[in-house]
Amino acid sequence: MSQRIRVVLADDHAVVRKGIREFLEAEGDIEVVAEAGDGAQAVALVAEHRPDVAVLDIQMPGMTGIEATRRIRAEHPRVKVLVLTAYDDDPYVFALLQAGAHGYLLKTADSAQLVEAVRAVQRGQPALDASITRKMIEKMAGGRPPGAVQGTEALTERELEVLRLAARGLTNKAIAQALSISDRTAQGHLANIYAKMSVGSRTEAVMEALRQGWIVIE
Repeated sequence: MSQRIRVVLADDHAVVRKGIREFLEAEGDIEVVAEAGDGAQAVALVAEHRPDVAVLDIQMPGMTGIEATRRIRAEHPRVKVLVLTAYDDDPYVFALLQAGAHGYLLKTADSAQLVEAVRAVQRGQPALDASITRKMIEKMAGGRPPGAVQGTEALTERELEVLRLAARGLTNKAIAQALSISDRTAQGHLANIYAKMSVGSRTEAVMEALRQGWIVIE
């Protein structure tokens, strides 16, 4: 029997992790070696267990799936990253792909799709949800590869507003309240900012924006 595919699974909902683990381990060739409830724990467990694949959610407490993906890919380049999430928003998709994710699957996928996605990324093949593939094709047809940054891609006025509030130390929730938008929209703006600026955290984004003179702290 061939060696099992070793997986570290990260999601902040224990019930979701339990269901995913059962789907994966029912196949016999996949073993979940550790579970994490947040991004920072996922990075630590990947360092400890050196799995073949890390299956990550995007929205987790503390370190997001985007930052965790960037860390894992930088520190453990042999570990493949599969993102399993409820979000198919463009900012999340392209920020994750730019961060180095090998696959992006929606939680609406069935168990067979999930298992095959884990096997595919372990083999070094991309595994993208059909809706994500369509987004990539549309971006490419528009003349810009997904996630491409030309120098530093210009931030929109709303993204600059978000960055100014982040520079004042506001949380995502406080930023959303200040701009009368949803928490999810604020998180999406931040993900887009990170992708455009090729940074992994709000601290890096704020520092770079200050250096460039795009924002000032009043």
